Amino acid sequence: MLGLLERVSSVLLPIGVALYAVLYVGIEQVYGIFNISPTQAGIDQAVLFGRLLLTVILLVVVAVPVAGAVVGLVWLLNLISRGLLHRGYTAMRRRPWLVGLIAGLWCGATYYGLAQVLVDVEVTVMVVAAVGLGVLAFLVPFRLMRRKPVGRAGMKLVVLGLTGIGLGFILIGSLIEGAIETQETGQVPETLVFVGFQDQWAVLQDKEKGEPLYEGRWMMLLGESSGVFAFYDCDKQETLLRPSESVVLTQVQLAPEREEGFTCGSLAAQ
Repeated sequence: MLGLLERVSSVLLPIGVALYAVLYVGIEQVYGIFNISPTQAGIDQAVLFGRLLLTVILLVVVAVPVAGAVVGLVWLLNLISRGLLHRGYTAMRRRPWLVGLIAGLWCGATYYGLAQVLVDVEVTVMVVAAVGLGVLAFLVPFRLMRRKPVGRAGMKLVVLGLTGIGLGFILIGSLIEGAIETQETGQVPETLVFVGFQDQWAVLQDKEKGEPLYEGRWMMLLGESSGVFAFYDCDKQETLLRPSESVVLTQVQLAPEREEGFTCGSLAAQ
């Protein structure tokens, strides 16, 4: 049990690094739905890291009690079985082909998230593909890597890195669906809020003339970069760019409540 607790940090670090790297690609996909880049919305590496802190905190808050519960359950089952669980685990580790097969199948399964982003695949097809990929691409290399301690450490790094990448691509799929939902309904789902997407709306006014812009309609503020605001017009389903020197945000509202059945595009349909 102590050895398991000591390995928690070595497990979380590769997963976290891979997940963070893939999430940056996901943020690009989200803002791509609105036809702008993250840079045009003022999202750089520093801003992204700050916004993802909430995501990291939530993951840690969930992972800590789950990990504690799993450790306690394993300890209890091992105690009830009088050490049978530990002996079985030790015996399994002494069979490199079995360990290589399990690790290979797991690595094959991590490609499910990538497949969901690129193409629409059925679960049955993905299971067959994961098994085939795990056996053909990972089984023999993992068996050879089990011969030396350096190889075992490298195998663990590969497995955990692919785990983080797989989780990241699964999250990317949810983020893309959330961005499409936001574009169509004007409502930001929780998945986008967790990665720092701002549900902020404003009424715009011409700075020189003092007159409302766009008939005084509420516009979603996507961000600001290099003196240029990026807005999303829900009524016309268009993304607009305006210099910040020429516009004033007269009213600002966070996470406005929409009536049931509300959708964007009322003026675009006309």
